[in-house]
Amino acid sequence: MVLILLDRDGVINHDRVDYVKSVDEFHLIDGAADAIAAMNRLGWKIAVVTNQSCVGKGIISESQLHIIHDDMMQQLRKYDAHIDRIYFAPDHPDRATPRRKPGPGMMIEAMRDFNMPPERSFLIGDALRDLTAAMAAGCHRCLVRTGRGAELAASGLPESVMPVKIIDHLSESIDWVKTIAT
Repeated sequence: MVLILLDRDGVINHDRVDYVKSVDEFHLIDGAADAIAAMNRLGWKIAVVTNQSCVGKGIISESQLHIIHDDMMQQLRKYDAHIDRIYFAPDHPDRATPRRKPGPGMMIEAMRDFNMPPERSFLIGDALRDLTAAMAAGCHRCLVRTGRGAELAASGLPESVMPVKIIDHLSESIDWVKTIAT
């Protein structure tokens, strides 16, 4: 058994500079749902770990965020895919708690909840803060070039988060996890 920790915006759905504020603004990245379904078929546990400062900034309410997440789950079900649990940090960036990435709090919480050690936990994200949080939590790290990942990969990753697997699409993470987890 393994635990897959997925960032949301830029990994599962298209990222927006002005935040995903409604279900109308939430659009799955092509192939992401199929990749999650493949992970489900392998029996892997999947948790989303996402910063949602739009709540802390008062742009949307926590109940609106839950509606967006409920819609995401409904969209995934159409592909026979599911997320086992969603962790979010609603913190305003100026008042961040250790749960907000680059803090490792959400990842540590997920590993505890799923009774999964860091060496069996795999973060897939598109931002340096995802990789930094995973490093602090002791998880394996993968940068996907969707979302902001291509720009980050092109600019170079700091030695402090290495090693990091770099992939083009979420589906490519499956073989990477298999090589480490078996």
